[in-house]
Amino acid sequence: MAENPAYPVGLRLTGRKVVVLGGGQVAQRRLPALIAAGADILLVSPEATPSVEAMADAGELTWQKRPYEEGDLADAWYALIATGDKEANTRASAEAERNRVWCVRSDDADAATAWTPATGHSEGVTVAVLTTSASGRDPRHTAAIRDAVVEGLRDGTLVAPHHRTRTPGVALVGGGPGDPDLITVRGRRLLAEADVVIADRLGPRDLLAELPPHVEVIDAAKIPYGRFMAQEAINNALIEHAKQGKSVVRLKGGDPYVFGRGMEELQALAEAGIPCTVVPGISSSISVPGAAGIPVTHRGVAHEFTVVSGHVAPDDERSLVDWPSLAKLTGTLVILMGVDKIGKIAETLVAHGKSADTPVALVQEGTTAAQRRVDATLATVAETVRTEDVKPPAVIVIGEVVKVGPTASAPGE
Repeated sequence: MAENPAYPVGLRLTGRKVVVLGGGQVAQRRLPALIAAGADILLVSPEATPSVEAMADAGELTWQKRPYEEGDLADAWYALIATGDKEANTRASAEAERNRVWCVRSDDADAATAWTPATGHSEGVTVAVLTTSASGRDPRHTAAIRDAVVEGLRDGTLVAPHHRTRTPGVALVGGGPGDPDLITVRGRRLLAEADVVIADRLGPRDLLAELPPHVEVIDAAKIPYGRFMAQEAINNALIEHAKQGKSVVRLKGGDPYVFGRGMEELQALAEAGIPCTVVPGISSSISVPGAAGIPVTHRGVAHEFTVVSGHVAPDDERSLVDWPSLAKLTGTLVILMGVDKIGKIAETLVAHGKSADTPVALVQEGTTAAQRRVDATLATVAETVRTEDVKPPAVIVIGEVVKVGPTASAPGE
């Protein structure tokens, strides 16, 4: 006769007694979810892993340091039996049966009255995957299904258009350095839920191709601004679409707050009473050098790194950068938006004490299929940019870390 499938159910354990027998790896994996559920947990075990012991020390559970004894399951609502003593597990399982306590056994699923599903979470949804019978249980298979479902929920691919979650307002989403796989999970999900996407030129363009056809995509560089400055026009576009009850994503390259004017947009939205969510992104200042084989810090080479905007030349009265002080630092200098000003920057650094032989790397279109790296020194970088035709966007790294990685090339090559 065919085995009956398990009946799936969600247990509400807040304030209810849960008994865990055994303090090993199984308990270590299962206890955090029981703690998060608010259960009143009694752990019975002569010893425990350091992680489980830390939970007891923090007061998240009560630990009785002894083997299982008859009566331990009294008044329990749920039990996890996971000791290394099969005979004790069998006796505890029998007690659970007599007291009608739902019981999971790590050593014998057939003897248990409950199974633990493979679970995952995504924005208020819990995904739990169970096999249909004990004989067909394959933890790797159920975990793979769980992972696929959770990933689909997170990136929006499993949300049907007519059932998708819409949150009116604006999300400032950092899209990362360029590779579409380097956007955060939350950023990708918000994109999947958007009605309108206002995108920067440096945002991950490949992500826009994945959007459903009903999503309005606006190129921020092409917003007509008339008597307004471009940033004001972008702010107004965000406010206008949000006031129409739409879910708006402002997709920016890198991180919204790293030379991305994210705070200016947040302030404008706040003044207009528009709710705004900020989703951090992977900054190109760290990720692009890493993708090119350059660590911004390295033991014995650089204990610091400084990120600087190079869009204003050192001799420009608008510059807020203390270039003479930067020249005296011994760590790594990372310059964004500085390709067309690198000659003047290099000249200023050398004039204030930085060695002309200091290595420089320029990484163009970092993390994308078009990525390329060009190496030079402070003395040669201006000419190298011209001869190698280095174009923005490019991240410039100055310092000895340029020579650390296995892919480093000779200066000027």
